[in-house]
Amino acid sequence: MEAKNSNKSAPGLKDEESKATSSPAHFTRGRIVRFAAIVSLILLSANAVVCATWSHFFHVPGWMVWQALPGALGVAFIPTTMLRFRSAHPALRLAYALLATWLGALNFVFFAAIACWVVAGIGWLIGRQLPRFQIAEILFGLAFLATAYGLVNARRIRVKKITVQLPHLPESWRGRTAALITDLHLGPLNGAKFLRRVIERLRSLQPEAVFISGDMFDGPTHGLDRLVSPWREYTPPLGIYFVTGNHDEFADRSLYLDPVRRVGIHVLHNEMFSIEGLQLVGVHDSEAGDPVTLRSILSAARINRQRASILLAHRPINLAIAEEQGISLQLSGHTHNGQNWPWNLLVARIYKGFGYGLNRLRTMQVYTSSGVGTWGPPMRVATQSEIVLIRFEKEPA
Repeated sequence: MEAKNSNKSAPGLKDEESKATSSPAHFTRGRIVRFAAIVSLILLSANAVVCATWSHFFHVPGWMVWQALPGALGVAFIPTTMLRFRSAHPALRLAYALLATWLGALNFVFFAAIACWVVAGIGWLIGRQLPRFQIAEILFGLAFLATAYGLVNARRIRVKKITVQLPHLPESWRGRTAALITDLHLGPLNGAKFLRRVIERLRSLQPEAVFISGDMFDGPTHGLDRLVSPWREYTPPLGIYFVTGNHDEFADRSLYLDPVRRVGIHVLHNEMFSIEGLQLVGVHDSEAGDPVTLRSILSAARINRQRASILLAHRPINLAIAEEQGISLQLSGHTHNGQNWPWNLLVARIYKGFGYGLNRLRTMQVYTSSGVGTWGPPMRVATQSEIVLIRFEKEPA
């Protein structure tokens, strides 16, 4: 089975390939401090709303004093997240897991607190004094049930099967399948054991090829060879192909790419690769996020519009450029489909209908996966962890 690079000498690609092994992302101390300060303020404000609501509806006085503990738990997530880039100590991983879980719980109890005031306000408007304790008991109870459900739901890996009809699809690809994997986030929470579970599902699905659209890793650079080692045990007939996501660029990109290459995965360095006549283009996240650079890479790739083409790009952005350059199908991730309610609703608005699922922009189709892993809170509510199995068919003339 042929799988060969069809554009190694394309003009303009070599310059991009030479940049591809080093990450263009830079995080200055000032930016980190500003980001930490803003997030801390948001978390403390949310915590204050929750504690004040709890105190009012459950008749528990002194909330300004006892809110210090949950407030500290929320804020501690930020330095713990930063420290995990420097150490892989088991105690730090445990602390990160607990704090990330609390952060997810805070999401649901915050909205429960808001709902308490809304329900009470409705009672006031209609002239009925509703029982405060029962209101809070029901709404906060639902919030904690959502937290428990989210923890369990996030560990369930679903298989989303779709059929994509592509114009000019090679006859050799008709009826064949490929798996899309995004957002594994291998690191403190999702380790090699989690990856083995994903690979076992892939074995049962038997795709011809596997496409990984970024965020193989969660960001920290220690122990990466161990995290990706299970990939050595799995080789689909036409190979595994990878481009970076934003989390694979938190440090020098080569630190993430070298372990990926060592387990036999083909890293697409802003280039096109021909797999039995199917044009596969891979663009790393930073380059795909810059309209000028993305247009330059796709132009240099010399995409044949009379043959089907697939673009691996982490985020579903700059879609008009990919469509103009003749891409038939873009495969992305990044959004997690919001991961937890109500952020899935916000994602749909931010990405203008391309935040999840199979959608179309004129002649190009786009599939954005919710990802198989999680980031931050290890839970999913109103979304699912998924492997996408794509069956290819030729679009009718």
